[in-house]
Amino acid sequence: MRVLMGALIFALGLPGWAQQGTETVEALTVTVGANHAPPYRILEGGKATGLYIDIFEEIADRLGWDVNYREAPFRRVLRMVQQGQVDIMLGPLETEDRTRTMEFVAPAFPPERRLFFYMEDRHRIEGYSDLYGRAIGVLEGASYFPRFDNDPKLLKESAPRYENLMLMMQKGRVDVVIAPELVGLYTVQKLGMDVSVSPFFVPGERSYIAVSRTSPALRYADDIRAALKLIEMEGIHEDLVLKYLENPIK
Repeated sequence: MRVLMGALIFALGLPGWAQQGTETVEALTVTVGANHAPPYRILEGGKATGLYIDIFEEIADRLGWDVNYREAPFRRVLRMVQQGQVDIMLGPLETEDRTRTMEFVAPAFPPERRLFFYMEDRHRIEGYSDLYGRAIGVLEGASYFPRFDNDPKLLKESAPRYENLMLMMQKGRVDVVIAPELVGLYTVQKLGMDVSVSPFFVPGERSYIAVSRTSPALRYADDIRAALKLIEMEGIHEDLVLKYLENPIK
């Protein structure tokens, strides 16, 4: 299978890094650190699925890799990657601080808007200035956009899961929750909450497959990119994205 893919990539005239193919990739067992964040990363009942995981499984299959998953809150997963306790993280945004300890190998996942969810009309966010004076629920360790992340005047309350944040809003402990679009919509639907979305939003950035700088998988960064390119050309990547966009609740 790997020899066939290498020949296919070469025949299609891809850039030099892609032409390496995957025929020389070592058959690794890699450990992926992941937080439970449906519909991107769904880890429950001993099973791992979701948009990001399904995409990575397609890549790992073409590389001949076995994959184990370790579930932990987002901030702890970041720490595990930084300390070399896991090999790979799926979906972090690239920041200067994170690049010191992990390589952002491939922007494998589509950009997604950051939305501001609210329950009471007085907390509707029309523009950035409306965030001041409100308690904003954020995921522990997450990055959203630079101005927001670095603004010391904002009042932020963190929690390990978006479910926790939405329930905090329901109890009046936060006024607004910022969340990626699909995750936020999935969470409020699952909880059966009557939540509104503010007109103010922030355009998303593509998120990455990130590899710990201490992991042996980093030697195969070009092969990861080649395998991603292959599933894009085969239409598998697009099919998976559309599957979760059209049916985010599973």
